[in-house]
Amino acid sequence: MAASSGDESRRPNPLPSGLVSNLQSVLAARRPPSPEDAGSTAAEAEAPTAETAADDAPAKPVVLLTCAGGIQSPGLAALVDALVKGGRCDVHVCAPESDKPVCGHSITIRQTVSATSVHFTGAKAFEISGTPVDCISLALSGRLFSWSAPALVISGINTGPNCGYEMFHSSAIAAAREALMCGVPSIAISLNWWVCD
Repeated sequence: MAASSGDESRRPNPLPSGLVSNLQSVLAARRPPSPEDAGSTAAEAEAPTAETAADDAPAKPVVLLTCAGGIQSPGLAALVDALVKGGRCDVHVCAPESDKPVCGHSITIRQTVSATSVHFTGAKAFEISGTPVDCISLALSGRLFSWSAPALVISGINTGPNCGYEMFHSSAIAAAREALMCGVPSIAISLNWWVCD
């Protein structure tokens, strides 16, 4: 979902608190060390570095999100909201423009893959015309975002289970696998839940 309205911001967070706590722990562990922790000299500490923001606060780790359910997926919106409210990471989103379930590790080869900027409160986001694997590949290429690599890729939160033989067909798991093959730690999150209107 795009920007949240005032009513949506008052909704309770549907994510289990344990999941949010675990994600925050992983992100805190991957935060770049401050110059003092690294034992750098005073001159090095005064010089601006990539790990130091303009206000001299340590840079937050970047987390890249995608979701096989598409950019409008309620699971993706819930995950973005939880991570943005936690404030421990910079959230970036690169997700398909529509629901792309059960397409496995497929990539787009005979069509142009387009990227369109979309609004997510607190996150930089793009919707992609291709598959979830296309999203991760394009995001990690450096053509959409200015960072060199994210600290973590999360694929989800996807509706329905991804277990057993379904793992071979799951585009959610394929997106996480693509990131891992590119050397970026990744996880896929799926919940057997259904959205009721």
